[in-house]
Amino acid sequence: MPKSVYKKVDYVGTSPNSISDAINNAIAHASTTEKVTWFEVAEMRGHVEDGKVTQYQVVLKVGFRVGP
Repeated sequence: MPKSVYKKVDYVGTSPNSISDAINNAIAHASTTEKVTWFEVAEMRGHVEDGKVTQYQVVLKVGFRVGP
């Protein structure tokens, strides 16, 4: 198996609709500048107003290859 080097960067995705949309928003943004190859969910949280969820927030560790 060839040796490779990867870099991990934190992104926070948000969405008023779902955790899945928050993840996809973060990945879409990260992919505009890097060739994203994987991600891991580090944190999930949300914002509540008047007893209802108004925003989902997900902290992702996004990985991409930087070496051979």
